[in-house]
Amino acid sequence: MAMRISGVPEPLRRLRDAVARGRDAVARGRDAVARGRDAMARGRDAAAHGRDAIARGRDAIARFSGALLDAALPPHCLTCEAAVSDHGTFCAGCFSGLSFITTPLCEGCGLPMPFAGPRGEMGRCEACLARPHAFTQARAAWLYDEAARRLILPFKHGDRTALAGPIARHMARAGAALLAQADLLVPVPLHPSRLRTRGYNQSALLARHLAKGTGRPWLPDTLRRIRATTSLGEMGAAQRRVAVAGAFAVAPRHTPRLTGRRILLIDDVLTSGATADACAEALLAAGATAVDVLAAARVPAPRGHAIS
Repeated sequence: MAMRISGVPEPLRRLRDAVARGRDAVARGRDAVARGRDAMARGRDAAAHGRDAIARGRDAIARFSGALLDAALPPHCLTCEAAVSDHGTFCAGCFSGLSFITTPLCEGCGLPMPFAGPRGEMGRCEACLARPHAFTQARAAWLYDEAARRLILPFKHGDRTALAGPIARHMARAGAALLAQADLLVPVPLHPSRLRTRGYNQSALLARHLAKGTGRPWLPDTLRRIRATTSLGEMGAAQRRVAVAGAFAVAPRHTPRLTGRRILLIDDVLTSGATADACAEALLAAGATAVDVLAAARVPAPRGHAIS
């Protein structure tokens, strides 16, 4: 016979005690969960305060570093020695002297045009209609006039590599639409002998800054210049096409990265478009679906021909 305590069977009493202990355990668990939630909330608050403190510290360091830099090397214009308020900017005179390329322009080569279509649309210039380029579109920040040469020549030939960042920012403005649709940025290469002499590829520096600023991937050694060419400076458009024909090739290991991709070719100066065409032909042959071109500046009327 089951034992009875105060009239309650022993098994039932033990069951009631177990239920009570279970309820106490659930209550303690709920309290623990509540305390854990409070701790997590305090942790999140602490983490947020920590992030804010880090951000304030970084801002303070940046301001202090900037103040030191300004004290040691006062900001001056990118193309002259005039004082300016911030590093990497132009003085008012040099800025106003630059010929920024804006619409209307040829939707193909980006050459400024005297007027837009009747509904404001952009068409193609006569040269592009007569001899279409291998690339789809080209854009540039400035016309390559005397003001632009004072900026680009020191960057290209004078070891002023610090100019790459400011130049790339203006290129990003001019080529925003091309950058938005690009899958990969590829710089125009130098021949190895010229790269050894100069010490850097100015187009690769521009591509690197554009990639960093836009988050687009870039491959600095996709294209190779497999044949050295003489200086193109005094050549007309037709001579340039002959000089660069077959001068570029895609590095075989990068071919899979190009297949089915839209490539944005980066260069410092677009003259006749012959170099850009030769590069585009190599990229298209390797599987790219389209090639666009973004340059810092473009020559308005190449020697011997309009843009062609």
